[in-house]
Amino acid sequence: MASTYIQRNNGTPDNRKKFTFSFWVKRAKLGTYQYIQGFQDNGVGDPRMTLTFRDDDVFELSEGNSSGTTLGRLRTSRKFRDTSAWYAITVAVDTTLATADDRIKIWVNGVQETAFDNRVNYTQNLDTCIDDNRHTIGAIYNNSLSGYFDGSLSHYHYCDGYAYQASNFGSTDSTTGEWQINTSPSVSYGTNGCFVLKDGNSVTDQSPNTNNFTAGGTLTKTEDSPSNVFCTNNSLWKQESTRYLTHTRGNTMISGGASATWYQTPGTLAFNSGKFYWECKWNAGTNLTQNHSGVIDYDKTMETGLFRAKTGSVFFTNEDGGETWIDGSNSSADYGTIAQNDILGVAVDMDATTPTVKFYKNGSLHLTANVSSLAGKFVTPAQMIYQSGEFQLNFGNGYFSTTAVSSAGTNASGNGIFEYDVPTGYTALSTKGLNL
Repeated sequence: MASTYIQRNNGTPDNRKKFTFSFWVKRAKLGTYQYIQGFQDNGVGDPRMTLTFRDDDVFELSEGNSSGTTLGRLRTSRKFRDTSAWYAITVAVDTTLATADDRIKIWVNGVQETAFDNRVNYTQNLDTCIDDNRHTIGAIYNNSLSGYFDGSLSHYHYCDGYAYQASNFGSTDSTTGEWQINTSPSVSYGTNGCFVLKDGNSVTDQSPNTNNFTAGGTLTKTEDSPSNVFCTNNSLWKQESTRYLTHTRGNTMISGGASATWYQTPGTLAFNSGKFYWECKWNAGTNLTQNHSGVIDYDKTMETGLFRAKTGSVFFTNEDGGETWIDGSNSSADYGTIAQNDILGVAVDMDATTPTVKFYKNGSLHLTANVSSLAGKFVTPAQMIYQSGEFQLNFGNGYFSTTAVSSAGTNASGNGIFEYDVPTGYTALSTKGLNL
């Protein structure tokens, strides 16, 4: 959602004393102020209420008035730093309650938070600024937009005039003990309430109201969901600061820096059995010949040094006419290069007696590598770029950056959306794919 938001102007408020927000969220970027939503009038300095991930990765509801006085705030001690996880967050406010600490409540994955770094209780019966003019989701409006949220949002509920608990929006699975979504909760929304982002990127209100939003920027649909989390590039990899690259588009797009050095990233999921497939679009012409994409023994990502120099690594690169790097050595063969905007498919078979890595060029088999050093290892997708190189990955979400695949291929497992036909027996690298 980075640089993307949705917004609507509210009508006359029903009840400024009671309200509930409930949503599922998956973060992609840490360490910066990012706003899930905000209410604010048009002018700078007017009262505003926000739901925010702060730069220390805690979550808070906060409201201040035009004089800079904090009217209400509840800030968690919990830090939200798992970029692979979906969090179910419910926030309820009821300023009519006699017990001050009950006036703001926060639940995460169905469990009420009890540890807080900062608390300012609303005064009893206070009218909040809940319905002040602009309702912005994915950013904050303060005469201009800022603090864009980078990640995914789903099933966003705003209940105007009602303070609900998390149990209205989900329940605990009796078998797994995990919090599961209630896709159609029995709740009331009041006049200004809404239910958006229910299925994909729809900004049409699914509540009985018609409080539709308008999108700014490009909302991108994702197959990723709390019940099926897809692999992405791992923005939390921290072995060598000089090799950190820039992650955007929900950690599916990578970009290098200005230094004449190699940048690299592993994936967020690893596997030691099964057959998995993903796609890379080498879209940027800059340093295209140095792009590397492949797979590596996950343990080797904990070491310093170039991924391609490690035993237990397999990469295809455009260098020297298109070659492989296997176990730290490059091939002398010229397999043919991947041109700008071509799509490189990667298919890894860990069930083979000798694990195989196949590379596809625009849907056609380009080369096959049999790599004994991968046997018995947990492996993960891996990418390398040089200097200002850049490319995009599709791990099954059906998009390269914000552009949908042009004509989805077939997938025997029915898991994920790819540009080209997935080889028979292979599937997307996701939690569902790992459990097929």
